Amino acid sequence: MKKHYFPSMEQKENAKHGEAFFPVQKYMTRLASDYPSVTIHWHEEAELTLITGGSCIYQIDFVEYEVKEGDILFVPPLLLHSITRGAGEEAETYSETYVFHMNFLGGNSTDICSTRYLTPIMNQEFSLPCLITPEHPAYASLRKIFGQITSLYDKAVTGYELALKSLFLQVVFLLLQYRGGNASPGARVSSDKLKQVLDYIELHYAEPISVSDLAKLCYFSDYHFMRFFKKHMSMTCVEYINNLRLEKSVELFEKGNTSILDVSLSVGFRNLSYFHRAFKKKYHVTPHSFIKELS
Repeated sequence: MKKHYFPSMEQKENAKHGEAFFPVQKYMTRLASDYPSVTIHWHEEAELTLITGGSCIYQIDFVEYEVKEGDILFVPPLLLHSITRGAGEEAETYSETYVFHMNFLGGNSTDICSTRYLTPIMNQEFSLPCLITPEHPAYASLRKIFGQITSLYDKAVTGYELALKSLFLQVVFLLLQYRGGNASPGARVSSDKLKQVLDYIELHYAEPISVSDLAKLCYFSDYHFMRFFKKHMSMTCVEYINNLRLEKSVELFEKGNTSILDVSLSVGFRNLSYFHRAFKKKYHVTPHSFIKELS
């Protein structure tokens, strides 16, 4: 079974995790000086992660969690989340993640499991614990299940899909024992506004985007919007847009596009020299050197 290694993910993920009839995908993530963060994003699937080395900071639905090797994280569907290295962190951080859709567990059926548990989780009607440390009562059981998931996924023996389904259901069962109420209305409104802004940027990054354009989406003044965005994203909206454009330019280079000017224009940079400077600052190489390394 193929593993996917990814340094970053952007906004609402449109990538398919796994296959239509088996929506489960394993990812191995590495954070280091060259890839210090996984940008804030969300998707319809849930995530189950084991920190296999180092430490970092997870932000899930605007709540920060300091995590270290051995910790387990669960990210429910549709919640905004990101990962960053800790301040002054020198060592690399590694994690193993399984992204799976609740429909794989029966979330789209009409039985009692779906209507009473899976659908409410997908609709964020109650919250499940996101961080499970070794001190948590469910940790030992979850760590054992995680090991079984890893073994089955890697070996892919006949019928392993059935076993994985049962193991993910066990994860949900264990977490349900420690469920809480739903998020506060204020947090939900902020999350929805931010998702709307990130969606807009994802659709229009190749076009000129002004702060006023984004502020209007939230019914904020420009000043209020800039404070709102910086608070939740830890960067200005201009920095975020430029970062996204650079990520998109890398995708185009990796797909075989070799015209630096064409790529620069197609991702929204109207000034070629500025694109060169921004690219080198982020990736520590020039676009030309990057293309040469790909060949």
